[in-house]
Amino acid sequence: MKTQSGKPSIWSTGFAMFAMFFGAGNIVFPLTLGQISMDQNFWGVLGMSLTAVIVPIMGLMAMLLFDGDYNKFFERVGKIPGFIMIAIILAVLGPFAGVPRCVTISYATLAPFLENVPGMNLITFSALNILLIFFLTVSPGKILDVIGKFLTPVLLISLGVIIFKGIFGIPHADHSALTRWETFSTGFLSGYNTMDLLATFFFSSVVLLCLKDNKEKSTSETRRKIMKVAGIGGLVAASLLTIIYVSFSYLAAAYSSSLGGVPGHEMLGTLARQLLGPYAGLIVAITVFFACLTTEIALAAVASRFLSDVIPKKKLPYVAALGIVLFISFLVSTLNFNGIAAFLTPILELCYPALIVLGILNIMHKMWEFRPVKLFFYGTLLATVALKFF
Repeated sequence: MKTQSGKPSIWSTGFAMFAMFFGAGNIVFPLTLGQISMDQNFWGVLGMSLTAVIVPIMGLMAMLLFDGDYNKFFERVGKIPGFIMIAIILAVLGPFAGVPRCVTISYATLAPFLENVPGMNLITFSALNILLIFFLTVSPGKILDVIGKFLTPVLLISLGVIIFKGIFGIPHADHSALTRWETFSTGFLSGYNTMDLLATFFFSSVVLLCLKDNKEKSTSETRRKIMKVAGIGGLVAASLLTIIYVSFSYLAAAYSSSLGGVPGHEMLGTLARQLLGPYAGLIVAITVFFACLTTEIALAAVASRFLSDVIPKKKLPYVAALGIVLFISFLVSTLNFNGIAAFLTPILELCYPALIVLGILNIMHKMWEFRPVKLFFYGTLLATVALKFF
């Protein structure tokens, strides 16, 4: 993230933030949104951009103000409630949704190319994928560095090829029965499913450590420099995310007639085969598999480290914690993508508004010493529950 002179690079920081946010879910949900919204897609993308772009960038800024310390960030709602929230979020990001969802997306993208492989189904694929995650997470070595440097450009090129190929001769989108408000609301709620805000709380420390110069004393001036680079870098990341959301949602809207009945997690593979042919589609599918793999490794490592640290006197070794996390991930992955979404979506819809409010309040606390937080946070949480169930 730094130039050869040692100064933070805005562009490299922006690309690093994009890599942090971007996962397979960031492709699936724009595609699903486009398939649903059709000619009303503008309003759907507008809603998704708020919760899948603006909100995660806001969360990143809030965490940077707290020096990436998620314990202090969540302690403002109470020490015990804050700890419970951290545990719940990491459970969702790790074994109960984040990791298994990536596994199912990988399988769905590669499934058409695995039809002739004997005995290959979701359970077999998941077991092999989980074993691979285990070995790479126990001793990642230089693998993550290599993937991190080369995978993101390859992924962007692959997705760019699909986008540009799809743009030529793009048909008119069919008429949607949804109103503008219904489409906007669908997009707004779809943005929750990317889970980027949740990931921001725990991955922001990586960005902060990379921006800091250990040889330079920490002063208000250096802090302002870091915030400036992070802020502009965040805009770069937000721009890239927005381009992908807009492009893929409009492609799915335009080709919705040929995607009828195709589940969201299978759309990218279907589009790739339709637009590029089977062999190019396979390259895209493999690229998405590795994109999911890096996300799985990062989420499994964070969740396992937390589980190991939270056990008194560190009686649970990291490797054992990793085994537990991945075993649960394997069991949940057998529910398939739609099965995971069935219990995950209500959880996200309940907690996201309160977490957004917490992020805003914590920014106000750091910048203008605004102290009230519990009333607004718990009030938002109760109001969301009331609207959901009553």
